[in-house]
Amino acid sequence: MRFGILVFPGTNCEMDTLHVLREVVGEEAEYVWHESRDIARCDAVVIPGGFTYGDRVRSGALACRAPVMEAVAEFADRGGLVLGICNGFQILAEAGLLPGAFRPNAHGRYRCAWSHVRVENAATPFTLACEPGQVLRIPVSHGAGNYQADPDTLRALEENRQILLRYCTPEGDVTPDANPNGSAGNIAGIVNRAGNVAGVMPHPERASERILGSADGRLLFASMVQYLTGRVIRV
Repeated sequence: MRFGILVFPGTNCEMDTLHVLREVVGEEAEYVWHESRDIARCDAVVIPGGFTYGDRVRSGALACRAPVMEAVAEFADRGGLVLGICNGFQILAEAGLLPGAFRPNAHGRYRCAWSHVRVENAATPFTLACEPGQVLRIPVSHGAGNYQADPDTLRALEENRQILLRYCTPEGDVTPDANPNGSAGNIAGIVNRAGNVAGVMPHPERASERILGSADGRLLFASMVQYLTGRVIRV
């Protein structure tokens, strides 16, 4: 299969993502420039982290209007798998492909540190390789990772099992102290109602090899490969 990795001015995690997909997961991957409208060669799309367009206006607000996002929206409508990581999650929310929005971190500071997240739904294309309730060690790096939504949206996310990951303690307890940014319900990742578009705030590409301190992030990419090809990747 072939992954398309979107690149905007200000994207800075595309090389890490390319390395993981090619060298760690063992699949084909290529960059897709923000001005392109052609992603026909791609079986899945990843929107990596960074500070697209310098986060002017607000994170993701300009990137969501780039030509490539029209193609991504059409791709998603056809059932294509789309994963947004950190700024990629913000872009998907701004584009209306995922519900909710982001505010600056509640404590007012940029947060770059290891975090733990609990797998809330292990039956999605992005979490198939995980166990229900499994705790993953994956770092965060953001200044506006504070996910918020209105009460009806939050209720729907819960009822439809659209919450993928929650910030938690290393033991798996969901507590206020384990929340690095103030996100509602400790939400760290969600999926759309159809189940084919996901956003996660932690950086799985930075935790996909044990030499980096954790290989847990590899599970998200392995899940996508398993869903699309049936190939199981051991972590």
